[in-house]
Parts: sequence; structure tokens; C-alpha cells
Amino acid sequence: MRAVIQRVSKASVIIDNHTLSHIEFGFLILLGVEINDTKEDALWLAQKISKLRLFADNNDNMNRSIIEIQGDILVVSQFTLHAKTKKGNRPSYIKAAKSENAILLYKKFIAFLEEITQKKVMSGKFGGNMKIKSVNDGPVTILIDTKNKE
Repeated sequence: MRAVIQRVSKASVIIDNHTLSHIEFGFLILLGVEINDTKEDALWLAQKISKLRLFADNNDNMNRSIIEIQGDILVVSQFTLHAKTKKGNRPSYIKAAKSENAILLYKKFIAFLEEITQKKVMSGKFGGNMKIKSVNDGPVTILIDTKNKE
């Protein structure tokens, strides 16, 4: 699994000019599921993200987690995170999981985040054509790949 985590002051998912999901201060997570990903990858990633210290403490140092600040989370599926661009100019998505497997792990990842944070996690529409609006705070953007554990 690959995730792009952005610390945001707000973010929303819009489909057909209708706001599907909206969050205030917290994380916007773009999630790509790979062919060989498992529920263990989803759990590891949810645990890692929930413990990331990317929010300011009283001394304005990034020293607090999403759990500590009780921040919001919005997860959006993004198979294009597994694009391969080595050959030619048209990206290949051969490593991205097929929809039927990807949606299961996408939902499992969200469930793990909800269990860990004890908060409702908002989401986009899996496989949908979405417009994402966000205000990146900082900016702070982190990339995590479960295959590299970094």
C-alpha cells in the first residue's frame, strides 16, 4: 500500500457538484492498494499513520499525533499512486490491485483507522470520479509505502 498523507486545515470530496465528505483539521490520505497487499499491510499502515507526530505541541514543534489532537481523517482511493513511468510517456498501473480486492483493503484500512483513533473516518467514493479540495497546512506531506516500511 502507498499513502500520501497531507496535514490539512480542511478537505472535502465533491462528486457531481455535491459534497460527499468534508473534514476540518487533520489528515487527507490518498491511498493506493497494490496487487500483493494484505490486511496486515492495512493494519501496519493505519497504526503508523495514527502515531505520526505531525501536529504542533505547545512549543510549536511537530510532536503530536492525530489521536492526541483528535483530528479528522479523510481517506480517498488513488490507484494512480502505483503508476510506473519508466518506459514511455503513458503510465502503467499493472501493480495496482484490481477493484474487487482493492475495495476490500481500502475499507479494512478505514476500519482499522476508526478502531485505532476511536473516531469516524470520512472517505471518498471508491472508483468514483471525484474532485478533491484541500488546504495543505504547513505544507506537510508524507509518503509511506508498506513494502518499504518507510
